[in-house]
Amino acid sequence: MEKEKKNGGLWQFVKFAIFGTIGGIIQIVSVNVFYFAMKGWTTPLPAFLSGIFSEKVLGAGNSCWGYIVPFFLSNLISQIFQYIQNKKTTFKSDAPKWVFAVYIAVAVVLMFLITWSQGVLNNFFLSTNSKLLTTLAPTLAVVIAGQIYTVVMFPLEKFVLFRKKKESR
Repeated sequence: MEKEKKNGGLWQFVKFAIFGTIGGIIQIVSVNVFYFAMKGWTTPLPAFLSGIFSEKVLGAGNSCWGYIVPFFLSNLISQIFQYIQNKKTTFKSDAPKWVFAVYIAVAVVLMFLITWSQGVLNNFFLSTNSKLLTTLAPTLAVVIAGQIYTVVMFPLEKFVLFRKKKESR
């Protein structure tokens, strides 16, 4: 019991990283499926989104729904999986249902940032004219930008959303 308490944070981070990796695999598979399935969806984004996801940043022809939706959906699927697993297994939390709403609100804000980051990275890899980097562009973008989640979500889940209640003496 004492050893578990002493190494609890490290063990929680290891489990968090494992579920993050599994979530990342889910995200990589889904982003590639969505990306190639929706590539022809060229409907332009509304003004409030095209300011964030501009062609100047993402590359010509990429300021459209078929480019943004795959990254956003794959992030959402991955985050829901990770929330469930981390709540049940990593932090063994009995947090109320409203915590999920807070989690999703934070995740959505991060999704905009990460979707934008993935777009920038994807465009960068596509611009290299390397057949390998062009083929792997969506995957590389997901892996690199996804690290933002770890930096934000682990402390948020451990110390805020799923923190253990202090035992009464």
